[in-house]
Amino acid sequence: MIHTRSNEIRVSEIFGPTIQGEGVLIGLPTVFVRSGGCDYRCSWCDSLHAVDSNYRHEWQTMSTEEVWQEIVRLSGGEAVMVSLSGGNPAIQPLGDLIGRGHEKGYRFALETQGSVARDWFAALDVLVLSPKPPSSGMETDWEALDDCLRSAGNKPQTVLKFVVFDEADYAYAMTAAARHPHLPVYLQPGNHTPPPAEEADAPIDIDGVMERMRWLVDRVVADRWFEARVLPQLHVLIWGNRRGV
Repeated sequence: MIHTRSNEIRVSEIFGPTIQGEGVLIGLPTVFVRSGGCDYRCSWCDSLHAVDSNYRHEWQTMSTEEVWQEIVRLSGGEAVMVSLSGGNPAIQPLGDLIGRGHEKGYRFALETQGSVARDWFAALDVLVLSPKPPSSGMETDWEALDDCLRSAGNKPQTVLKFVVFDEADYAYAMTAAARHPHLPVYLQPGNHTPPPAEEADAPIDIDGVMERMRWLVDRVVADRWFEARVLPQLHVLIWGNRRGV
């Protein structure tokens, strides 16, 4: 795990505004702060350039104020949703940034696998917990996920989001959702052609992604899992594997 000083954020990229491509905020104009570093190595990771330490030379170590000023520049000073992503953004010191933005009316969403809990989760507007299914090759620490929920408390809008590639992933999502029946559930088909870290616009098998999307819709309906929302990765449908959009 990569640690930074209390006032330094390891940043892979900051971009936008563009639309949020997935989950509870899909379609919403957003500025993205993608942090560098992760405590996971998912087999199908679609942002290896922000995960693998081999690419840390491309990351910047920025102060909270520097990150904030870049958000302001990109948004033109207009309050917008800010997505904190990664990598795993939970390993970065983002509490002061959230407080700084809230003073100006900005809102903050964070997506994490739920492996690291932070007390500043309670300051978020939206918390997306996305534990990784069997196809990722990772093991879920359910106690750590529960710690994330306790840290968030009742403040942020909290949801579960699952990437689904196959039957084992689907069964995992159902089991995980049953542990927290009060949380909304979002399912998305996995992208089986993720970009290599060195390619910013790698080819993508859209037909294959959509075939998995149709299978997932049919599966949810057949099981009468009517609480689940099935959504695509909208940015993948529009831009493929391109970065910064």
